[in-house]
Amino acid sequence: MTSAIDLHGPAHVQRYLETGGEDGYHWRNGTEILILFTTGRQSGEERSHALIFREFNGAYLVVASKGGAPQPPAWFVNLRDNPEVEVQIKAERFPATARVATAAEKPAMWAAMTEVWPDYDEYQTKTDREIPVVVLERR
Repeated sequence: MTSAIDLHGPAHVQRYLETGGEDGYHWRNGTEILILFTTGRQSGEERSHALIFREFNGAYLVVASKGGAPQPPAWFVNLRDNPEVEVQIKAERFPATARVATAAEKPAMWAAMTEVWPDYDEYQTKTDREIPVVVLERR
């Protein structure tokens, strides 16, 4: 069986959920992964995404980078329309509210995220859009 370290997208989410994060929480280069559940803005269906995260002042940070693509990831567009999301970290799933880091908050939060995934800095050079840091706060 392939380790979740080699998985991306739906396959990573599936393995993570099947194992309660036992396989999939720890990922490449020492990163940790959460599963973000959003509601599709057009379909109304639940969507799930495996994302690198970091705990920060009692909240959880994720980066809407999409590898530096010109358009933001679909999960980000979905949570802008409906910020009431769910988060799973290992086997614990809980409701959260998503928001974009403010201009004052972002520098420290960006630094925290690039510490665990330095490629975010490179992704920002590939696009004209400002890559947002998303703050997930437990409800």
